[in-house]
Amino acid sequence: MNKLLLFAGTTEGRELAEFLDRQGVACDVSTATEYGGHLLEESTAGHDIHSGRLSEEEMEGLIDQEQITMVVDATHPYAVLVSDNIRAVCRKKGCTYLRLLREEEPADNACVFVPSVEAAVEYLQQTSGNVLAATGSKELKKYTALPDYQTRVFARVLSTPAAVWECAELGFQGKNLICMQGPFDEELNYAMMKQIGARFLVTKESGKTGGFPEKMRAARRAGAKLVVVGRPGEEEGYSMPEIRRILCEALSIRVKRNIALAGIGMGTPESMTSQVRTICEKADVLIGARRMLDCVTWMNKPEYPEYRAEKIRAYLDAHPEYENVVLLLSGDVGFYSGAKKLLDCFAGEEPEVYCGISSVVYLCSRLHTSWDDVKLVSVHGRTQNLIGAVCTHQKVFALIGKEESFRTMCGALLEYGLGHVKLSVGCQLSYPDEKIWKGSPAELQNQNTGDLTAVLIENEQICSVVTHGIEDEAFERAKVPMTKAEIRSISLSKLQLTGNSVIYDVGAGTGSVSIEMALQSVDGMVYAVEKKPEAVELIRRNQKKFGVSNLQIIEGSAPEALQSLPVPTHAFIGGSSGNLREIMECLLEKNPDIRIVINTITLESAAEALKCLKELPVACQDIVSVSVAKAKCAGDYHLMMGQNPVYIFSCGKGIGGCGEITENI
Repeated sequence: MNKLLLFAGTTEGRELAEFLDRQGVACDVSTATEYGGHLLEESTAGHDIHSGRLSEEEMEGLIDQEQITMVVDATHPYAVLVSDNIRAVCRKKGCTYLRLLREEEPADNACVFVPSVEAAVEYLQQTSGNVLAATGSKELKKYTALPDYQTRVFARVLSTPAAVWECAELGFQGKNLICMQGPFDEELNYAMMKQIGARFLVTKESGKTGGFPEKMRAARRAGAKLVVVGRPGEEEGYSMPEIRRILCEALSIRVKRNIALAGIGMGTPESMTSQVRTICEKADVLIGARRMLDCVTWMNKPEYPEYRAEKIRAYLDAHPEYENVVLLLSGDVGFYSGAKKLLDCFAGEEPEVYCGISSVVYLCSRLHTSWDDVKLVSVHGRTQNLIGAVCTHQKVFALIGKEESFRTMCGALLEYGLGHVKLSVGCQLSYPDEKIWKGSPAELQNQNTGDLTAVLIENEQICSVVTHGIEDEAFERAKVPMTKAEIRSISLSKLQLTGNSVIYDVGAGTGSVSIEMALQSVDGMVYAVEKKPEAVELIRRNQKKFGVSNLQIIEGSAPEALQSLPVPTHAFIGGSSGNLREIMECLLEKNPDIRIVINTITLESAAEALKCLKELPVACQDIVSVSVAKAKCAGDYHLMMGQNPVYIFSCGKGIGGCGEITENI
C-alpha cells in the first residue's frame, strides 16, 4: 500500500490536502511555516501535519519514519532549491516523486518582465513613484538598494511574527509594512494601490491560484505599471487534475463526485445567472456541447466537449480526479434540454440542478410581450405537430435550430393555409450579432437566419373547436364512401383517444375519420391507410383543407401496409377488404393493449367481426347497432330519411371497466 508525503507550501498544496481529506485518505503533510501548518489544521482533520523547514537529512528521516513511498512536491514555483532537495531525497530513497505544477497565466503587453527581483530593483532605480512589493519577505532585502526604499517601497508580506520581525530589521515599518494573508481579489489589490498611490506593483508570476490575474487587472485600473518577475525556468511535472488522477489510481480512491446540471442561458457570459457562474468557477471540469463551453472558456477550466449522457458518464468514470463536475446545458434545464437523460444517467449520485434563462423568456422580453399564454414546442431535433399548435393557439413559441428547418416551417405554414400568421424570428439571441425579424411566412421564408433560431408565431384566426363534429359537407368526397358525421361521432367516442395517441385508420376512404382524429390528438400521429388512388388523393386534399400536419397517408393494403409503421395505441377499421382477422392479428402483435373500433354495414362483415372478438385475445368488448335518420325537406314538410344501420365493435384497453358483449345484431 502506498503512503504519501505532501509538501504543501502553496494554495495548490492546501487544496490537494483538502481533497484527500474529503476522500477519507490520510497522508503526511509538510509545510515550511507554522502558519501554513495552522491553516491546514483548520481545513483538514485526517492528516499528520509537520511544520517547519526541513533539511535533506530531516526529509530522509521523515520518509524512513513514516515509511513513505510517494512524494508530491507542491511547493512554490520559485522555491527552486527546496524542490531540488525533495527531488534528490526521493531519488536516494526510491520514492515516487510527483511535481505539482502551477499553471501560468498570460500577462498583457503592458507588463514589464524581469528575470529576478534584483533586475526589478535595477528597473525601479530608473523610475520614480511608490512601489507595492508583493514578492515575499525573503526578497525584501534586495529593495534596500533603492536610495529612498523606506518611504517609496510598501512591502506586502504574510502576517507572521517572523516575517514582521525580518521586515522591521530591514527598516520596513508603519504604513510601509502591510501584513496580510493572500491571495487577494481585484478590488482589494486596487484599493491598496490607490491608498498608497502606487505607480508600480512588483510581483512574481504566481498563476491563477496565486492571484496573478487579479493583480494584473487591478494594476491596469490603478494606472500602475506591473513589474513581473519571471519563473526560474522550465519544470517537468503534472497539473492538478493529473496529480489527482495519479493519486486516485495509486491510492485506490473512489472520488465522491458532486455533479451539477446548469443552464447557461442564451450562450454568452452575460446571460448566465450569478449562481451558475459561481458553480462553474468552482468546477474541476466543465462538460457540454462546444457552444456551451465557448461561453466559459475565459474561466480556463478543464473541458470535455460532449452532450451525450452515456459518453459523459464513461468519461467521468475514466477520470476519477474530477470531484466537482458541471454539465452545461443551453437555455434552461427544464425547457427542451438534455437534463432528463443526464439525471437518469447519474440518478445514484443525486445531481444538483441550476436553472438558466430560456430562449422563450429572452425572446419574449425582447419583443415586449408576455409568455404565460404561449404554447411551447420544439422542432429542433424532434418531431412535433407545429401546424396543429398554430391552428389552435394564438401564440406559439418554437425552437427551430437549423436555418433549413426554419425555411421548411415557413413552407409548411403556407401549405396549410396559415400564411396570415405573424412571425417574430430571433437569431443568435444574446450574441453580438443578434437579429430579430418580423413578418409573414412568405416574407421571411428566404431570410438567412443562421442555425440558432427561435420564433414566436401569432395567429388571430385560431380554430376554437375542441370536439369532433365536422359536417359531412365540409369534406371533399367525390364518389368515395365516407363515414357519416353521426357515426363518426360515436366511433370517435368509442376510440377514447388521448392528446398524443398513435392511431391507424385502416380503409380511410375520404379521410373524414382521420381528419377528426388528428384534430383531437394534436400531439399524436394518425396513419391513414388506403389502397385506392382516388381515395388517397381525396385524403391529401382534405388534409390540406383542415391543416392537419400530424396525418401521414400510407398508400397500400392492410395488413401488409401496417408492418413498418410505429406501434399504435388506437386503430379504427372502416374497411378491411376481407382481411379483418389478419389486420386485427397484426394490430395485437404490435400492441396487445391497443384500443380498436370496427365499423361494418353488412351482416357478413358483422358476423366476421363478432367471431374475431370471440376468438382473439381482446378485452373490454362492446357492440352497438346505430340507425340514423336525417330530415329532408319535401315542400312544406320534413321527411326522416333512414340511413343504413351501422354496427360498431369496440375492444381493447380503454377508459372504464370490461363488460360482456351485448349482441345487438
